[in-house]
Formats: sequence, C-alpha cells, structure tokens
Amino acid sequence: MPDGKKRDLAALASIPLIMTLANSMLIPVLPLMQKKLQISSVQSSLIITLYAVVSIPCIPIAGYLSDRFGRKRIILIGLLLACIGGVVSGLAAWLMGVHAYGMILIGRIIQGIGAAGAFPIVLPLVGDMFKNEEEVSKGLGMIETSNTFGKVLSPILGSALALVVWYLPLAIIPIISLISVILILIFVKAPKSSKSNSLTLKKLFQIIKPIIAREGRWLYAVFTIGGMAMFVMFGFLYFLSTHLEERYHLNGIWKGMLLSIPLIAICLASYLTGKWVSDNKSTMRWCTVAGTTILSAAMIVCGFAPLAGKIFLLSLLFIGGIGIGITLPSLDALITEGIEKEQRGTLSSLYSSARFIGVASGPLVASLLLKHQSSMFYMYGGVGLACALLALWAIKPDQKDKARKGTA
Repeated sequence: MPDGKKRDLAALASIPLIMTLANSMLIPVLPLMQKKLQISSVQSSLIITLYAVVSIPCIPIAGYLSDRFGRKRIILIGLLLACIGGVVSGLAAWLMGVHAYGMILIGRIIQGIGAAGAFPIVLPLVGDMFKNEEEVSKGLGMIETSNTFGKVLSPILGSALALVVWYLPLAIIPIISLISVILILIFVKAPKSSKSNSLTLKKLFQIIKPIIAREGRWLYAVFTIGGMAMFVMFGFLYFLSTHLEERYHLNGIWKGMLLSIPLIAICLASYLTGKWVSDNKSTMRWCTVAGTTILSAAMIVCGFAPLAGKIFLLSLLFIGGIGIGITLPSLDALITEGIEKEQRGTLSSLYSSARFIGVASGPLVASLLLKHQSSMFYMYGGVGLACALLALWAIKPDQKDKARKGTA
C-alpha cells in the first residue's frame, strides 16, 4: 500500500474513532448523569438511543448525497454538525444543571444527524480508494479496528473525564470532532467520479432496484446481522455499566477499565479478521457464521449463571466480544466488495442504518430488562444463533459472484 494511501486511511480511521467516542464514551457516565439530572434509567438510555435513532433515516440520504456530490464533502459537513451538536449538549449541561436534560437531547439529535454523514460514508470511500480487493479488505479491517479501539478507549476516557466534572464527556466532543475535520482536510484525497454529479435520485433507484432483486437475500442478511451484532453489543455494555455500579459499587477509571475488557476482544478480533479474510468471500461468510455462533454460546452461558462473579461474567463477555469482532469486519467486506462503486455509498449507508438500529435499541431494551438478567442473555443468545443460521442460509458467495458475472 503506497504511503500516501496509508495517510489517507489513517485520517479516515480518525472518523470512526471519534464518532465512537462521541457515543460510547457516555455509556459509563449514564448512571452518574441519571443522578445529576434526576432522571430514570430509561431516560438516561435515551441519551444514547436518540443519537442513533435520528441517524437511521439520515444515513441513506447521506449515502445518496455522497454518491452524487462526493464522499469527502459530505463527511466534512457531517463532522461539523456533530461538532455543533456537541457544543449544544456541553453548554446545556454546564449552564442549566439539573434542567439540562431536554437541551442535551437536542444536542444529541444534531450530533446524530452529523454522525449519519461521517462514519457510514467512510466504508464506501475506502472501497473507492483501492482497486485491489485485498487492499480494500485490509483497509476496512483498519477502519473497523479504529471503530472498536474507540469503544475500548471510550469507557476509560469517559470515566476519567467524568471525575473532573460529570458533563466533560459531553463538552469534549466538539474538540475531538474538529481534530478529525482538520485531518480529513489535510490528508484525504478522495478519488473523483465523473458520474457522481449526474446521478439523480430517480436514476439511483433505477440502478438499485435490479441489484436488490438479484442480490437482496444476502444483502438483507448482512443488514440484519450487522444490526443484531450492534444490538447485542450496546445492550450488554449498558447492562455491564449499570451492573458494575449497582452490584459492585465500582466507579471512575476502574469501572471504565472493566467495561473495556469485552471491547478489547472486539478490537483485537476485528484487526486480525480484517487481515485474514483478504478478498475471499467464502472466508467472510464462514467468519460471520463462526463469530455469531461464538457470541450466541457466550450469551447463553451468561444466562445460565445470572449470579456469577464479575470475573466469570467479564470472561464470558470477552468471548462474546471475540464473536462480534470476527463478525463485523467480515460483514463490512461483504457489503463493500459485493457492490459496484457507483451504488456503493447508498447501499453501504443502508447497511450502516441497520447497524444504527442496533445501537439505538440495545441500551433501551437492556434498560427495560435490567431486573431480568437471565432472560436478557437468553434473548441475546437466541439472536446470535438466529444470525448464524441466517448467514448459512442467505450468504452464498459463489452464487452471488456467478449472478454478477451473468449480468456483466
């Protein structure tokens, strides 16, 4: 990989890192925010959920706009909106105290709109930057690793910042967003497309309709599995944050470090899987099946042992994290390498929307099931098993490749 491309990729990797910090950094602080703002656990989960919910309809729009007007331009607009939303939430928490909850949510909504135009556009841009499929897979592995590294860093950094003042994790988001804006402006040179400006919405639907008709089965499967993986991950992270504080009275950096344990597993597994799958779509399929099966097994054992000690629980969540880390980069590679460049932004954005549905619903569902730990983990186990069976049934790389060649 040329040095110039490495710099581009490093700058792009800052986006999932920073967007992940903007959301996951708040997870360990939610119980503290709940006390400071005098709100319920369900209300505190909305600080995470609303950010993701508003992104869901905006992501496909951003994908279409990136196909038409250029990926770099849309990414920069998204990052600036995320910065503005962070200013709104941070100032509200600082100036309004216990009455800040409503304005914090408004700021989070603005951030969610911005996030829709940032990280989801990175995936198709990486696909545009490289012609060699093996380099695309490695690039996507680096992006997914940056995403999961942000999740590893988030609980530690969020807990540390909250020790200074409880709203500092909110207030720092505009600063880190601006860092990413500067990196993108300086280093990223997005490939130009002569077709992008002539791609109207009507033409896009005319192009996408036969793709969905021909390859809808595996596309829908990838969308579903990606969303369910994020649903389980954000659900058990919300549960773990609350569980460590309420049962073991752990706070601050120590709690953040424990929260990062399953995320370290996701990060390492994502990095290694991204390198290993290369451009082999059959390997991507079997990694998806293996990853979701591992996740399912770990969650079911958690359900059998609801009163187990924290070391046993963290060990199982670490194993579950390995399963998620194997799954996500495989899905990223399938969706990016399986779609032609001209439609990649829109279809990758639909995939990102599906993932954000999981991000949005995970903490909310977990907050409702906090007193039913066994049932929650059995549900996660069933979700993982269903995803493994879906991958086996729907993702058929050989058939998919033959279908594409037949229409070429």
